[in-house]
Amino acid sequence: MVSPSTTLFLSLLLSFFAFFSQSESKSHPPKVSIDLYYETLCPDSSDFIVNHLPKIFTTDLIPIVHLKFVPWGNAKIRPNTTTFDCQHGPNECFHNTVQACAIDIWPELDKHFRFIYCVEDLVNQRRVYEWESCYKKLHLDSEPIKQCYNSERGKQLELHYAAETNALKPPHKYVPWVVVDGEPLYEDYENLLSYICKAYKGTETPKSCTKVSYLEEVKAKNEHSDCDKEREDDTWRKMSSTLSAWFHKMILGDAF
Repeated sequence: MVSPSTTLFLSLLLSFFAFFSQSESKSHPPKVSIDLYYETLCPDSSDFIVNHLPKIFTTDLIPIVHLKFVPWGNAKIRPNTTTFDCQHGPNECFHNTVQACAIDIWPELDKHFRFIYCVEDLVNQRRVYEWESCYKKLHLDSEPIKQCYNSERGKQLELHYAAETNALKPPHKYVPWVVVDGEPLYEDYENLLSYICKAYKGTETPKSCTKVSYLEEVKAKNEHSDCDKEREDDTWRKMSSTLSAWFHKMILGDAF
């Protein structure tokens, strides 16, 4: 079951998209690009998607941004193969591919964001095993997604995101890795709204930009993400890999 708070947010989100899509079609303001590089089972990634990213939808900023999701994160391709390993095990590889398929099949931001938000909200609640309930909650057809992740299409999408992530300059150090108009926010991504307002070059300044403080420069915090690119925890990785392999065998079959 998806929580009542999630249901309420998703309902409000639909209303915001309907309203802002109308205003966008009239004014065509220049867009600020936001690229989110993340991995689906990283607590910091899910926290950002559920508790911080929605602020751009509940303000008047959505018409001025172009938001792109890149579900790959700290995954790695094995040498001389097209097989990949993920920081939180095979289950994360599976969910990265599911969300890549969702972005591909539902290219409209309102559709794939609602789906990603719903799944990541369950990750936040440690109920990711209920992720398929999001299809029913959002009235989405699950069959195209299943066909995608059970075929080579899903792997091709992930390899594309791998190439895009690996081409980052500067390289990402952890996830979530948020980039606004080509500039990484490092660990200051919680101030995303301020960076959007600073990057906006339009003549009609959104009202929200008068309520947030402008930042002079990007400064990395001293603390580090739990999903650091170089972080290694052999005990956890072995346990996660074993549990995820069992999960695939018992429930999902040999999808990958």
